[in-house]
Amino acid sequence: MDFREERFKHVRSSESIGPWPFITRTVYKFEDSSVDIWSSRHARKNLILPETLGDEAKTLRGRQLWAPATLNWWIGIIFALGASLFVTASVLTLLPNELETVGLSATQVNAVYFAGSIPFTLAAYLQLYQSNHSQPAQGEGKKTDRPTIFLGWKPANIGWISCLLQFLGTVLFNVNTFDAMIPSLNWFQQDLFVWVPNFVGSVFFLASGYLAFAEVAHAYWSWNTSNLSWWVVFVNLLGCLFFMASALCAFITPGPVNETAVTLATLFTLVGAVGFFVGAVLSLPEASQTAS
Repeated sequence: MDFREERFKHVRSSESIGPWPFITRTVYKFEDSSVDIWSSRHARKNLILPETLGDEAKTLRGRQLWAPATLNWWIGIIFALGASLFVTASVLTLLPNELETVGLSATQVNAVYFAGSIPFTLAAYLQLYQSNHSQPAQGEGKKTDRPTIFLGWKPANIGWISCLLQFLGTVLFNVNTFDAMIPSLNWFQQDLFVWVPNFVGSVFFLASGYLAFAEVAHAYWSWNTSNLSWWVVFVNLLGCLFFMASALCAFITPGPVNETAVTLATLFTLVGAVGFFVGAVLSLPEASQTAS
């Protein structure tokens, strides 16, 4: 039994909040009048709560954008890489004259989308892996002898569900961006092999983004612009919304191609990817608050 386990035997009272049916924040009050706070996102990502930083804040600010020893930093960097490739492919698609100038075909641009989907999947899996080892709300403490869990099961944990849905969404984006490189697909094949995984993956992304937002908000909705984690999940949620809008516009119908819908789908993908890139960059200073 470690100190933390022994300490939680002396809890006098606790107050929990969160969007039903989840608990995302608990404040424990002990018999010695001290207080301990558990927050779902911070426990999942092993982050130090801002209100408990104290004198550590100055040290952490010194490594805001360079913390390669932390998994959170790598997750942010890899997400930023995937998003930047999606941005690049979207811009090239929206500028056909420049695309012709650099000598790239539509299939090659689709390959850039596919290349971008791979870092998305890797970063999403790292988040899922991380969430499998998140610290419980009470009692067990930070044990170093816990088994490694590659595929866990925590359906009562809002953060874990969010990570799982995001990972599944990225896998479907792998499928749809790969299938988009197949030449000479008719409208039905494009809907079946490209649009369906795109749409379902976007639904998963939107659900994941909202759950991550609710995890930080500790409610169904909040407006907390002074909180860095809030900005990370809020911008990501906006990115998810634009990906969803892109998928809705990308549905193919028989007959002539609807150029307006195609342009809107690409534009929404671009804005969604920018949202994810900004969220990934904002997560880097958050990563500097990783506990040692």
